[in-house]
Amino acid sequence: MFPELNNLLNTTPDQAEQGKLTLLCDAKTDGSFLVHHFLSFYLKANCKVCFVALIQSFSHYNIVGQKLGVSLTTARERGQLVFLEGLKSAVDVFFRPQEEPHPLQFLREANSGNLQPLYEFVQEALKPMDSGEAAWRCPVLLVDDLSVLLSLGVGAVAVLDFVHYCRATVCRERKGNVVALVHDSGDAEDEENDILLNGLGHQSQLILRAEGLATGFCKDVHGQPKGSS
Repeated sequence: MFPELNNLLNTTPDQAEQGKLTLLCDAKTDGSFLVHHFLSFYLKANCKVCFVALIQSFSHYNIVGQKLGVSLTTARERGQLVFLEGLKSAVDVFFRPQEEPHPLQFLREANSGNLQPLYEFVQEALKPMDSGEAAWRCPVLLVDDLSVLLSLGVGAVAVLDFVHYCRATVCRERKGNVVALVHDSGDAEDEENDILLNGLGHQSQLILRAEGLATGFCKDVHGQPKGSS
């Protein structure tokens, strides 16, 4: 968690807002620090977190998390964190029986636009607690990153539908939050990426954008953040 970013957003883990979709976007720089910030932020806020990690391994996020003051291993063991490791699951899905459901089922289907199993995974991971379970503050869905789904052949409309249903369930019905990273390729011919960014921009209550410096490379400063709501 980065205190400077909390100050910019005028928030703390004790005062985390609910019912919000936050879009993280990066262009010509690496915006993954924003993902690590919100992961550690919501774990410190005692929220129940479902993390759909399509880019890096669990150990990578755990190492960075420890530097930010949280242990993903501990959070997962006590039921606070549900972690979908996309790199590992993408291989596992091909060795499961066809009839056995899997969040990344679309990888082995001819029509790769069906993200319903992934939505059902999120819905189950963040379902309301039973009376005997630990009480978490609110549910949070974190996705790193949605652009990967486009590269795997899923259409932008299908990804927007997935986010819409997650937002309806997590933000509206269960008063939680959704945070998702999307890359801005900057390619005018990448229509799917533009559709996704524009669609998510209209749905989001907060947009945080990390950009490379307009003046070019700098040894000590790699980019600049921008925010809008």
